[in-house]
Amino acid sequence: MNKRKERIGSEYRRLRTKIFVKTVGMMIAAIMIIYVIYSNLFFGRFANTMVGFLERFVYGDYDRALAVYQRVFRNNMTLIFMLAILAVFLVILRLYLNSFTGYFNEINRGIDSLVEENTEEISLSPELAAVEKKIRFIRRTLEKRKQETEAAERRKNDLVVYLAHDLKTPLTSVIGYQTLLRDENRISEELREKYLSISLEKAEHLEDLINEFFEITRFNLSHITLAYSSVNLTRFLEQLIFEFRPMLAEKNLQCDLEADPDIMVRCDVDKMQRVFDNLLRNAVNYSFENSTVHILAVREEREVKIRFVNCGNPIPAEKLARIFEQFYRLDSARSSKSGGAGLGLAIAKEIVELHGGSITAESEDERIKFEVTIPDS
Repeated sequence: MNKRKERIGSEYRRLRTKIFVKTVGMMIAAIMIIYVIYSNLFFGRFANTMVGFLERFVYGDYDRALAVYQRVFRNNMTLIFMLAILAVFLVILRLYLNSFTGYFNEINRGIDSLVEENTEEISLSPELAAVEKKIRFIRRTLEKRKQETEAAERRKNDLVVYLAHDLKTPLTSVIGYQTLLRDENRISEELREKYLSISLEKAEHLEDLINEFFEITRFNLSHITLAYSSVNLTRFLEQLIFEFRPMLAEKNLQCDLEADPDIMVRCDVDKMQRVFDNLLRNAVNYSFENSTVHILAVREEREVKIRFVNCGNPIPAEKLARIFEQFYRLDSARSSKSGGAGLGLAIAKEIVELHGGSITAESEDERIKFEVTIPDS
């Protein structure tokens, strides 16, 4: 940034030098012209010329032409001299202003190009190099904001599509099973229990989806204040693994924790729990059965790193680059059982960055790693 400011300052200095040189040149030219006028008026060249003109084209008599010249011109020489100087001044001032208005006209053309979204290259005079760079920078900024606006509009449209798809599926199931319970007069208790269980499961999934949409909206549209407190990260992760035991057992997964005892960190515990919950849930959902999920926590200088590593299908590079986008899912089948609205990782990224940290994802062969880095302060 400093180098850029120095370069722009240097270009502006060159422009000022150019204007100064041009001003001095015009002043010298004005002085020379005034000197020529003065010499001609007071040293006879102008007099001889005027007398000759009157003699040849007006009176035809030298004595009469000389008398008229002495009466009209010679007696008013000071006034004529002042008028001549005024004329020279106006001409030079006009030329001087033209040189400046030329710069303004070039700048206006560059601004018009921005307004009209003209794709042609903006090119100004060498003296306006700094202004040219600024106009090009503004163009790039406007183009970037336009693309961001279009992307935001697409995301909004995607939200409508996801809402229609994700909310309709469990809602339809709930309505269907409730209708069966209402219309079936003779239904066994076992079947009734089954229908109620499925309805409850779909209703809970519907609630989870609605909560996810509200959650991401809250993180995007409001200012979140973090409630920092000290927490034993090692115990925190151990408790998380314990709570995931039923989910791990469904796929016969093991979860290993590698961490120094009693790693203390300062963070918003509730929000960071959401991050770790999303990452571990993601690791379980996309792990091979009968494999192991590794969690590593390590303190490095003034930061703490937490890694979640699992074995699963490799993630293509183009999908890995979008994995933290809102509403993005790796699973194209969009299984309602294994995934929510595609907001978990987006929310995790929001929370980690609010803490001044970062989150990354890597995929190599069949090893998938998510790493969270938070400041140790």
